[in-house]
Order: sequence, then C-alpha cells, then structure tokens
Amino acid sequence: MNIPIKLETTPAGRVLAGKVALVTGSTSGIGLGIAQALARAGADVVLNGLGAALEIERAREEIAAEFGVKARFSPADMTRPNSIAEMIAATVAQSGRLDILVNNAGIQHVAPLEQFPTEKWDQILAINLSSAFHTTRLALPAMRQNGFGRIINIASAHGLVASPFKAAYVAAKHGIVGLTKVTALETAEDGITCNAICPGYVYTPLVEAQIDGQAKAHGISRDQVIRDVLLGQQPNKRFATVEELGALTVFLSTEAGASITGAALPVDGGWTAH
Repeated sequence: MNIPIKLETTPAGRVLAGKVALVTGSTSGIGLGIAQALARAGADVVLNGLGAALEIERAREEIAAEFGVKARFSPADMTRPNSIAEMIAATVAQSGRLDILVNNAGIQHVAPLEQFPTEKWDQILAINLSSAFHTTRLALPAMRQNGFGRIINIASAHGLVASPFKAAYVAAKHGIVGLTKVTALETAEDGITCNAICPGYVYTPLVEAQIDGQAKAHGISRDQVIRDVLLGQQPNKRFATVEELGALTVFLSTEAGASITGAALPVDGGWTAH
C-alpha cells in the first residue's frame, strides 16, 4: 500500500520555519552549533547553558540577526527539576508551542571507580541523564497537543561502548539511549519521534584544549595526540564536526525523519563498528 507523505512547502533551506526548538547546553560547542543549524533552517530557538552573560547575549543576538528568527535564552539549572519545569513552561507560554527538544547538556569527569567522587557521580547523572527525563516529560504535552514533536538526545559513542575511568559518563549515556527507546515507543502514534545521536570525538574549543594538554603531559606532538590518543578508536582518524551534528539534527527534525525513531545513530568514524 502506498501512503502519501505530505511535506511542508517552505522557502529554500527554511524547512523548519514556524517551529520552535529548545537546545539545552547550547551556549557553546556542540549545543550552540546545533542551535545555529536549527535557526538556519528557520526554527525559533531557545538557548540554555552556562557562560559569561555578555557572550551568551552576543550569541543570542547573532543568531536572531543572521537567521531572521526569534532567539531567547533560559538560564535554567539542569540539576534542578523545578528550574527545568520553569524553562519548559516559559517556552510554551512565550511561543505557544515546543516542536523540537534537543537534550545536549552534559559534563564529564575522569577517575578510577574506587576514586570516583560521589558528588561528581551525582552531578553527572543529574545533568547528563536526569535532565533529559525532566525536559522530555514536560515537553510531551505540548508536542502531543500539536501532533508533532522531535526529541533528539545527544548521547555519545559511550552510549554504545565503554572506556575506562568514565563510569558516570558511560552510565549516563547508556541511560540516554535507553530513555530514547522508551520515549520512541510511548510516542510512536503521536507524530513524535525520539532519537539519540552518538558522536565520537567532535572538534570543539574544549577538545582543542585537551590536545595541548595531552601533548604536554605525554611529551608528544599534537598530531600524535590527535591520531593515537584522542582518535585512537576512530577508524577514519578525523574529528566529527559541529556542523555535521547540526545537519543531522535538522534532518531528524523535518518531515523526512518521520519514520526514524528509537534509533541510536553513531557519528563516530566507525568507532562502534569494531
């Protein structure tokens, strides 16, 4: 049986015009790149995250001016369910809808299990996993009301495989993949999809700092750090880019992604193909 697919007609490149997107952890790095990609596609965006107030305001203004969309900022604390609830409620109240939710907020700490600080475990689980539970449960009513929703969880290759000394991060990212699947099953008939993007190493200013730090610590060249340390598990020996993650997020947010749900999509240069 052939089922016709209705694709919205919008100006070239503005496939998300009229949509509202909220991206957590979006004041820098991957999250900011994803917010910019969604805005470029025509979506109004709500930024969220930490950083200097002037830099955040500059990023918000640049998105609004460059892409001709509404751009707002929420300072919601991703460790506090009440603060998350206020952010979701304000977004729906101000925009009348919430179409795209990108759960990107995350932190990292590296230590052996027996030395892993319990407060770091609690903080990583709260920000990397529990915050996505809270944003999702609170965003679903608005999505169901409009018969459309896209929930995109930024997991990691570590949501599919493990590495030593990253107990909390690996546990949280595996949990995100599980939450993605449950959400997809519960919303499958509601015009809502939920997927996880699982990047390997992505080139950001934070990674750039790691390169210099590792080079000094091990007494090796930058190129050797990149190839043998950071990208040792990635067969293609190149970083994924923020732009690649943004483009995938936009695709999953469109009508073309309507049948992709419950998937954990590696963007890892073949890391998890081992």
